[in-house]
Amino acid sequence: MTVLDFTGLVFNEQSPIYLQLVRYVQSAIVAGSVSPGEELPSRRLLSSLLGVNPNTIQKAYRMMEEEGLLVSHAGSGSVLTFTEESAARLRRQLLLEDTRGYVALLKSMGLTLQEAGGLLEEVWSEENGRES
Repeated sequence: MTVLDFTGLVFNEQSPIYLQLVRYVQSAIVAGSVSPGEELPSRRLLSSLLGVNPNTIQKAYRMMEEEGLLVSHAGSGSVLTFTEESAARLRRQLLLEDTRGYVALLKSMGLTLQEAGGLLEEVWSEENGRES
């Protein structure tokens, strides 16, 4: 069984660390870079690896358990548990959250829907050019 790698996680000051941990795992699920049954590091190991208080790790793991993304068993670690359907719902949820933030930012800068759409098309085209 593989263990989810957290070495790519970089913390920011915009949100609590436990929420950033949850979002990191959610993003890995949505991106398809993890599979159901994949293990997460033990709370103690992850705390040491990231230099984060063990209670913060516990809070993140508990939140993921409540969301149905993680199952923990005493002594045997924590394992990701999600279905294709729940991953699709999670993807939509994350996209809506990000989109709401971007729309609020664009509105605060005075952009109209048409200007925002044009900006989106421009960036989309730039990204397509990079993929070639």
